[in-house]
Amino acid sequence: MENDVLRIMWWGSQQRHQVTLEAIQFYQKLHPDIQFETEYSGINGYLDKLTTEVVAGRAPDIYQIDPSWVADLAAQHRLADLSEGIDLQDVDKKLLGAGKYEGKLYAIPLGSTAHGMIYDKAGMEKLGLALPKNGWTWEDFFQMAKDSVRKLNKEQYFTLDYAGNYFAYSAYQYAAGKGELLADDGTFHIDKDTFLDWGRRFEELRGIGAVPPAELNASDRELDLNGDLMVGGQILIRLSFSNNFVSWDSMKPGAFDLVTMPRSAQAGGWLKPSMLFGVDANSAHTNEAKAFIDWFTNSPDAVRILGTTRGNPVNTRVSREAFFDFSDEDRVGIQLYNATVPDGQQWTPGPSGTAEWVEKDWDLVEDKLSFGKETPEQAFEELRLKAQRYETK
Repeated sequence: MENDVLRIMWWGSQQRHQVTLEAIQFYQKLHPDIQFETEYSGINGYLDKLTTEVVAGRAPDIYQIDPSWVADLAAQHRLADLSEGIDLQDVDKKLLGAGKYEGKLYAIPLGSTAHGMIYDKAGMEKLGLALPKNGWTWEDFFQMAKDSVRKLNKEQYFTLDYAGNYFAYSAYQYAAGKGELLADDGTFHIDKDTFLDWGRRFEELRGIGAVPPAELNASDRELDLNGDLMVGGQILIRLSFSNNFVSWDSMKPGAFDLVTMPRSAQAGGWLKPSMLFGVDANSAHTNEAKAFIDWFTNSPDAVRILGTTRGNPVNTRVSREAFFDFSDEDRVGIQLYNATVPDGQQWTPGPSGTAEWVEKDWDLVEDKLSFGKETPEQAFEELRLKAQRYETK
C-alpha cells in the first residue's frame, strides 16, 4: 500500500521554514505511513500563487492563510469544515473566532501575536540616536524621524514610507481613537482628518530625506536576507509582529529589538491570531490533514520545535509548560506581546472582500503616494470608492 502524501504550503522566513520542516520530519517518524510534499516561500506573491492553485482545483491539502482571507475562502466553499476532529479544548476561544465563517470552523489558529515595531538597536546606538521605549507616542516617532536626518549615513533612512500602508495607518487611526478602517458590515471607517494628517506627515518626511526614495522603498522585501532594507542597514525601524523577531534576529544576530506600537489617545498596537491552517475542501486526505493539524497545535514536541515562529503558541497549557524551553529570542517576542496585552486594540477580520482591499487597493495607493502621483486627498477618495464594493447588502 502506498503512503498517503499530504501537500502542505506556507509562507515565512528561513527560520520558520527550518523549524516547520523539523516538525514535519518529527511527525513522519511518528507516522511513517504519511509523507509530505512541502511548498514554502516568502509572503510576496504567496496569495497570488495560492489563489491561482485554489481556482484551478490544485490547492494543497493543508495551506497557511491570513485571518483576513478566511471569509473569502469559506464563502467560495474552498475550505473544509474543521468543526470536528481537532482537539481545541486548550486553545484560546477568542482566537478560534478568526477561523469561523457563518458559525462553522474553517481554519485553525497557529499562534497569537502583537503588532509593534522592530528597530536596529545596534545601528541607532552607533549613530548616537535615542532608542524608542515601550509606551512611546506617534509624536515621539515623527520627531525621532526628523531628528535622525542630520545623523544618518549617506543613503540611509529612518523608516519606510508608510503613507499608504494599511497596517501602519491602521495603528495610527486606532491610536487616535477612531476605530477600525472597515467595519464587519463593510462600512468605510477611515477618518478623513486623521488620514490626511498621516499623509502630510509623511510628505514632510519624504521632503527631508527621512524615508527612502520611491524606487528604493518599493524594492523592500520584508524578512528577505537580500531585500529587507532594515537587514541591509538602509532603514532603522519598521513594523513587526512579535512572532517575527526570531526570524529577523537569525539574519543579523543581536542587532535588533522590539518596541510597542506608538500610541496617542489610545494604544496603537493590536493583538490578533498570527495565521491559520486551512484544509482544502476537495482534499482526498481530510482526516490525515486534521490529524496533523491536531498534533501541530497540541503536541508539546511540536510547540518546542516551532517556538514562536508563528506567534505565541495557541495551546495555553502546553505554552505555559514549555515557556522555559523557549530561546532568549523567542522571549523577546513574548515580552512585546505581554506589553501590548493590557490595552491593545481588538483586531477584526472585516467582511468578505477585505483581503482584496488590503492586498490590492492599498498597495496601489501606497505606490501612488510614495511616487508623488497622488495627494493624500486623492488617496482617501480612491480608498473610499473602492471600499464601497465590500459593503454587505
